[in-house]
Amino acid sequence: MYQPDFIAKVREQLEVKEDPGKLRQPKFETSSGITLKNSYTPADIPDFDPIKNLGKPGKFPFTRHVQPTGYRGRLWTMRQYAGFGTAEESNKRYRYLLEAGQTGLSVAFDLPTQIGMDPDHAMALGEVGKVGVSICSIRDMRILFQQIPLDKVSTSMTINGPASVMLALYLAVAEEQGAGWDKVSGTIQNDILKEYMARGTYIYPPRPSIRLITNIFEFCAANVPNWNTISISGYHIREAGCTAAQEIAFTLADGIAYVDAALKSGLKLEEFAPRLSFFFNAHNQFFEEIAKFRAARRMWAGIIKNRFGSSDPKSQMLRFHTQTAGSTLTAQQSDNNIVRTTVQAMSAVLGGTQSLHTNSRDEALSLPTQTSAMIALRTQQILAFESRIADVVDPFGGSYLIESLTDQLQAEAEALIKKVDEAGGMVSAIEKGIPQREIQNAAYAFQKGVERGENIVVGVNKFTIENEKRPDLLRVDEALGERRRKQVAEYREQRDNGAVRTALEALTAAAAGTDNLMPKILAAVKAESTVGEVADAMRTVFGEYQERLVL
Repeated sequence: MYQPDFIAKVREQLEVKEDPGKLRQPKFETSSGITLKNSYTPADIPDFDPIKNLGKPGKFPFTRHVQPTGYRGRLWTMRQYAGFGTAEESNKRYRYLLEAGQTGLSVAFDLPTQIGMDPDHAMALGEVGKVGVSICSIRDMRILFQQIPLDKVSTSMTINGPASVMLALYLAVAEEQGAGWDKVSGTIQNDILKEYMARGTYIYPPRPSIRLITNIFEFCAANVPNWNTISISGYHIREAGCTAAQEIAFTLADGIAYVDAALKSGLKLEEFAPRLSFFFNAHNQFFEEIAKFRAARRMWAGIIKNRFGSSDPKSQMLRFHTQTAGSTLTAQQSDNNIVRTTVQAMSAVLGGTQSLHTNSRDEALSLPTQTSAMIALRTQQILAFESRIADVVDPFGGSYLIESLTDQLQAEAEALIKKVDEAGGMVSAIEKGIPQREIQNAAYAFQKGVERGENIVVGVNKFTIENEKRPDLLRVDEALGERRRKQVAEYREQRDNGAVRTALEALTAAAAGTDNLMPKILAAVKAESTVGEVADAMRTVFGEYQERLVL
């Protein structure tokens, strides 16, 4: 901590007074509205205490990193998000990426799968296999992971409403491979609250959805010890248009809601908190993003210690996956997206992420081609092995700018969490439309800035090219939907429908009670029930969530 007379001397001798008439723009600020100064000095962090605010890497408050060696011991997991069309096609892409040096899998499911509908559902028309892989049964899941040993490869699955069903399918296939559940590792997104705020792939209302989530916490604590039971996601909130401070606040407020729910269900904090993980966006403003990751890590450690009273370091650690910002990718001059992704990935690494997905250059236009996916993976590998940015833990630690931004983002995020608390917690805040309104207002303000030319998007509102040639794109076969409908019909004819009916009836009965639903879901998928049938068995009890309009 600096002495007052020293701070006064610094302000007098080092602070710069600028002539506004000589500046290229009227104001400089971050996405969160934090004004950026000409330069930063100790006067911008007068209360900075390196022991209290920074600490050692791997120690409370974890500002610097969750591991004492950072990436010097082990690099982040290079987990490229992939999946399209059929299980066969996606399996080929996964094996291609693993052979190219990817160190973990990340499964993208198509929209019908994400909302618990089979390919033959009327609402699935035109969407089968489009934004991810179509999975509706244990047979599909077997094919998806064919020749991929689930006791050796870590898998992340981006699935929320039917997360319990996908986890059950994964565990059933691992069991068939001979992989013990104690050897299976990975993450299931399983974060339903952000779906109501920003993304929309929900099935059930919030309260029964949270019951399913805490059921997964309990089941995995007892049976799948190396599985991350939730990936509390700020990524999609940021994609919907929020600021960096809002991303921190609403993500951590979601985390608080899940911890509260788990504790109320009878679980002990240390039974599930070490398996909580987070998922953040790496956006465009480089310095703000580095500070964002550091602030979030420090805040979560404080929340677990001070709000929930745990001094367990494993429970205090905020471990997170990062994906570069899809919303910043442009259809115009799509090769520019390689540069955007590289800068964003650098901020994630310098901010201490545990795993990373780098978006492909063509994702504003279609699912990535194989060539584009390879460039995205190579981007991570170049950062890891050539740039040497992973050789020092928290290299921006102590920077006057970064420490100032970290403090200011934390203060803004804490104010927003207080607002959520005053509304009765995140579930009540969502029901009242509070976070939705905040996100909408931020997104609107940014877009107006783009339209006025204040927010420059290269190739879109400046440095444009007329009559640009479109690149070659990956196209999903339009006939896939009809083929999948026929496959589902054949699947239902070939299985033991009596066993399916018995398993689904048992699940519906359990949903009406209070027992943990994971064993019943697992039994249903092993009996060859489809994803849609399992989801429907719970729909009859829980109902469906209807979104309310927030203005």
